[in-house]
Amino acid sequence: MLLKKILRYFNIAAAVATALLVALVYWHAWRPLPRTTGQIEAPVSAPATIARDELGVPHITAASIEDALFLQGYVTAQDRLWQMDVLRRLAGGTLAEIFGPAALEADLSARRLRLHKIARQQHADLPEGDRRVLDAYVRGVNYYMSTHAARLPVEFRLLRYEPRPWSGADSLLIGLHMFRALTSTWEIERQKLRLRQAGDPAKVDRLFPLRAGWEPAPGSNAWALSGRWTASGKPLLAGDPHLEYTLPAIWHPVHLRAPGLDVIGAALVGVPCVIIGHNRDIAWSMTNLQFDVQDLYEVRLDASTGLYWYDGRWEQARLETETIPVRGAAPVELKLWVTRHGPVVAREKDRSWALRWTAQDTATFAFPFLDLNRAGNWQQFRAALARFPGPAQNFVYADRQGHIGYQAAGRLPIRRAHGGDLPADGSSPEQEWAGYIPFEALPSAFDPPSGMIVSANQNPFPENFPYPVSGSFAPPYRAAQIRSLLGARSGWRAEEMLSVQTDVYSAFHHLLARATVAACERAGPRDPALAPAIELLARWNGQMEKDSAAAFLAVLLESHFRKAVVERASPGNSLVYRFEIAPAVLEQLLRERPREWFADFDAVLVTALTGALEEGRRMQGSDPRRWRWGQANRLLVSHPVLGRLPLIGKYFRIGPVPMSGAATTVKQTTTRIGPSLRIVVDFADLDRSLFVLPAGVSGHPLSRRFKDQWESYYQGRAYPLGFGRFQAREVLRVRPRARH
Repeated sequence: MLLKKILRYFNIAAAVATALLVALVYWHAWRPLPRTTGQIEAPVSAPATIARDELGVPHITAASIEDALFLQGYVTAQDRLWQMDVLRRLAGGTLAEIFGPAALEADLSARRLRLHKIARQQHADLPEGDRRVLDAYVRGVNYYMSTHAARLPVEFRLLRYEPRPWSGADSLLIGLHMFRALTSTWEIERQKLRLRQAGDPAKVDRLFPLRAGWEPAPGSNAWALSGRWTASGKPLLAGDPHLEYTLPAIWHPVHLRAPGLDVIGAALVGVPCVIIGHNRDIAWSMTNLQFDVQDLYEVRLDASTGLYWYDGRWEQARLETETIPVRGAAPVELKLWVTRHGPVVAREKDRSWALRWTAQDTATFAFPFLDLNRAGNWQQFRAALARFPGPAQNFVYADRQGHIGYQAAGRLPIRRAHGGDLPADGSSPEQEWAGYIPFEALPSAFDPPSGMIVSANQNPFPENFPYPVSGSFAPPYRAAQIRSLLGARSGWRAEEMLSVQTDVYSAFHHLLARATVAACERAGPRDPALAPAIELLARWNGQMEKDSAAAFLAVLLESHFRKAVVERASPGNSLVYRFEIAPAVLEQLLRERPREWFADFDAVLVTALTGALEEGRRMQGSDPRRWRWGQANRLLVSHPVLGRLPLIGKYFRIGPVPMSGAATTVKQTTTRIGPSLRIVVDFADLDRSLFVLPAGVSGHPLSRRFKDQWESYYQGRAYPLGFGRFQAREVLRVRPRARH
């Protein structure tokens, strides 16, 4: 009897606890899910609708462009409000205020770049028309926040804080965060300086070329095919920009319809308009140009007074003091000297370096994306890009009239007295920038005879370009492979573009494997210990598949060969060298085999293979045939808050999962970076265009659209991106109300 009573009380207690847990989950996580059906009132000029398709993509129909942008702000806040807040905190240096001391270093880094101050100045200097675009979006974000203050996303509850109102400067700040992510080359200058100081300057310089010498032109993963290559006779455009994996994803798909505007595609979270996509007449994609828009200036600075030497006299730097709030700890004060070149971002003993960056120049800042979204032809497209300030990008274009095109855009500095690859002399006026390269001089192409434009971050500047070129360009392997695949046949269809986007052949690793096998054969009797490795490489087809043992061995082989090369150029600094075009450097050395580098390249390759085999055995066991590339190339993407929770955190993560691909394959995949979206636009029928994200449309962890696209993304599939025809699964009607 007593046991029955105990069990009864236990069951009651368990039921009560379960009910309380369900209530808490409902109140804090389920209740904040956005309302996507029914009717609401909002300060719009006329009735509007927000129809969501099967993926949750919002299709906004409004009576004016201003209303459409207002509602874009509203739906972005519906889906991604906490992500928007974290992004502006990351860019502005206020993460420690909510995450505590663990986020302090990130805040210090952002504050040294003065991104929050640059954003405010950019907003103040915007042309009136551009400011109206931002302001309409901002009103939509803030209207959502004000009407849902009691139903904020669960992350705000867990971290116990409320977001401040949104501003136009916040949207620009997120743009600056992307600017920073795509143009942080100043650290390469210090890397090269360190290598030169410790080694042979001529050899070090060879490790940092501008081009591999055989780039297809022009130059990111995006391409356009004219009708001569397609089954329909109409152009196809494809794009998959590579960025850091995040959960939620950085892109928010949206369709904006209003008189004079009908555009669909990917918006940057927290920023109005469509960044990559299409309207009725044109389509475009973009990736990083990788031209160097940052320069370090070594300044002779007295850190106690801020005096620094320039042009034969002492100048006074401006002292800026930042106070960074830190949750659970005392605020941290940052004192920053700002010179004529920019802020002092690095110091080493008695040496100081100030950073000049095109993002700091707010005098001619513009926000041209509405013009881009409304462009109807090549001329209007280029006119919009002429106002694009950066980060400098490759834009690939196609239109319904059958044309294709390419345009580099962004402000690129003109250097006269230094190359931009090493810190400049901060005391010399001769080493100042001489303005920006005129837009009309930037690389451009329209309807090339080949009928094909391929761009994959390689150097697009011709060798006779009239202005000095500096940058961290990609090796040409991805571009060459895309062009090879596309040019192998005609009759391409939209869905077949996915097979190119997910191609994982690495020409570089395949060449290195073959060269190493040949070196082992020439070396004489085989070392029995190397036999399994040689057999793997000899039979390998160069595919960086997740289940491939040879692919893993080839990556280890590259690492050891690269180490030998860098040690030869700058002893003791093999771990310092990180440069994107490095595989092309290694290939050139392999092909040319200069004796001043190594007397016997074959011996170097055999030694590299021996080291690779030993390292692989330490990592994945004694039998190389059982190794798997995907075991090393494993992706884990976690929600920054919920992914850390015990027991249930795994439900708010993607992975760990083995990934095919590598840095040198079309499907450029590492443990940190990969395709941030895939899009294919088909001008034979825009409703047959395709789109997929690595996660989902919603940022709400309990939404069914939080990571519902992952499996399709992982398997190389995509979804129709309905434009004129789509099935509206949910419709929210918006009724006008008076503005306050």
